[in-house]
Amino acid sequence: MRFPVIPIAVLLVAAISCVGGPAHAYGLSGIGASVGYTSPEDLDGALSIGGHLEFEQAGSRLHFVPGMRFWKVNGVSDVDLNADALYHFDPTGSVSPYAGAGLGIQFAHSDAGGDDTSLGPNLFGGVRFPASFGHSFIEARFGFAKISQFSVLGGLTWNLH
Repeated sequence: MRFPVIPIAVLLVAAISCVGGPAHAYGLSGIGASVGYTSPEDLDGALSIGGHLEFEQAGSRLHFVPGMRFWKVNGVSDVDLNADALYHFDPTGSVSPYAGAGLGIQFAHSDAGGDDTSLGPNLFGGVRFPASFGHSFIEARFGFAKISQFSVLGGLTWNLH
């Protein structure tokens, strides 16, 4: 499987361009990782791993969370690049449910031959738990693309300030 260099470069440039700026701008506030169980359509369940950046505006409960996920099962591997937004219902520093949506690009590869790229929406929700380093979270996620998938994840986000 060819690694999706161009989409990752575009994601990084977009992320870097959000750093700094006026006080009302979204800035990079955290970096994180997650692990979980993914059930891709018509395939067995698989371990999935991921990473994300978190951008927020001071005093806002709306966050921009670009990220990447990977899983492999039954001779099929998948890399998803996601541009998601989430809203947490309670103030930062308290346990808070959240809901979000976004858009994902799926790069699937089959060992039997063939690569496929598709675009689709993401819907997710979870609970954030405050911690001294930032926050931890549990999340349920639906990705709708060529290979639709349901995931249950747990992860950590470390504050950068």
